[in-house]
Amino acid sequence: MTDRQTRDFSVVICVYTEDRWEDILAAVASVRHQSRPALETLLVVDHNPALLERLGGEYKKCAADGEVRVLANAGPRGLSAGRNTGIAAARGAYVAFLDDDAVAERDWLRHFHEGYADPRVMAVGGRTEPAWASGRRPAWFPEEFDWVVGCTYRGLPPGRVRVRNVLGGNASFRRTAFDAAGGFATGIGRDGDRRPLGCEETELCIRLSRALPDAVLLIDDRAVIHHRVPPAREHFGYFRTRTYAEGLSKALVARSVGADKGLESERRYTTRVLPAGVVRGLRDAVLGRADGAGRAGAIVTGVAVAAAGYLLGTLRARRGGTAFEIAPIAATAEAGMRADEPDETQRDGREPDRSRPGGADPGADKSAGDEEEAA
Repeated sequence: MTDRQTRDFSVVICVYTEDRWEDILAAVASVRHQSRPALETLLVVDHNPALLERLGGEYKKCAADGEVRVLANAGPRGLSAGRNTGIAAARGAYVAFLDDDAVAERDWLRHFHEGYADPRVMAVGGRTEPAWASGRRPAWFPEEFDWVVGCTYRGLPPGRVRVRNVLGGNASFRRTAFDAAGGFATGIGRDGDRRPLGCEETELCIRLSRALPDAVLLIDDRAVIHHRVPPAREHFGYFRTRTYAEGLSKALVARSVGADKGLESERRYTTRVLPAGVVRGLRDAVLGRADGAGRAGAIVTGVAVAAAGYLLGTLRARRGGTAFEIAPIAATAEAGMRADEPDETQRDGREPDRSRPGGADPGADKSAGDEEEAA
């Protein structure tokens, strides 16, 4: 078997701003240096013509053999449509997703691939470690809430375990999974730095398990990426905003797939993991360790704020205030443009029509607190 034949992963990196230029280059470099080489890296640019042109020039030589391809988001603005564009263009048997501000360790794809030895496995996720801009974790920031910054949180079992859903910034799927379940729902998912509605991975994975009842979804903690946490996200204000947004998101997902499935993992998380974190923080405070009380307080605050968001989100959903769409992946690249060509919006620089589902405000950092314990 030739080296080219062993390349069966298409890696999708969705990008939206030139402010992350160095991060984007680092993310692509980490994919190009994998011990198990990728077939291709697909950079999907979210309605930013300047970034599209700049990346096209940067990777012009790589585009000749298809190693790195720069694509325009073929759908409405936002992360979900960007991912769907990448899926539609992917030529690999597996589609992996990497955040634009993260770097993958050298064996990332190799560990993903090992999980697919079982033909029932339809998705494999990995472990995401925070790379704090300040050089270390804020003393008050509880590890149980690392999902707030798009990272793996304390409380997950180690090793390779079966889960309800993977996290989209460090995940892979069989390409056929999207044929069975469709793509990511637009109308939820990150849209730049706007007020978030996330949990698009949760909704997709639950939908996938319903479409394929025998499907197995895994997280392998050896498939590691390092996710940059900028200074603004090290502050308590961001912590509150993100937990509130998570509550809004969970309400939308629960209404879509039912509260039993939509909140299955969250119940275990709030009744087991978080109480243990509060006890640990209070114990540290009694022992005089740094900011134990602060961590305990942050956990309590995070739960309360997320609950408030969930209640408000439930009311909004009942009133029909938020909706999302699920389109077949085959239609994504056909909806008015080719996946590798800029649309009219990107040619003339005008804003996309935000009256369309997925073109409105909400967008967030990844779903959070979503993985469930080993089955």
